[in-house]
Amino acid sequence: MTVEMDVRPVRSRDLALIGYDAATANMEIVFRAGGVYRYRQVPESVYQNLMAAPSHGTFFQQHIKNRYAYVKVG
Repeated sequence: MTVEMDVRPVRSRDLALIGYDAATANMEIVFRAGGVYRYRQVPESVYQNLMAAPSHGTFFQQHIKNRYAYVKVG
């Protein structure tokens, strides 16, 4: 995770940490199974909705995965 990101742990079977940098609209997700992915051009509203969702994993699957460009960074 990059230093400027607001990084928060989450209670999820699949996701461990979620970070967001409003200045760049980058979101990084650390997966419990391994891997850190940076998603680009994610609106802050999507990040806020992800953090407020009753199931972070379900929200990720429905609203982020396969919708935003990403790179594996770790």
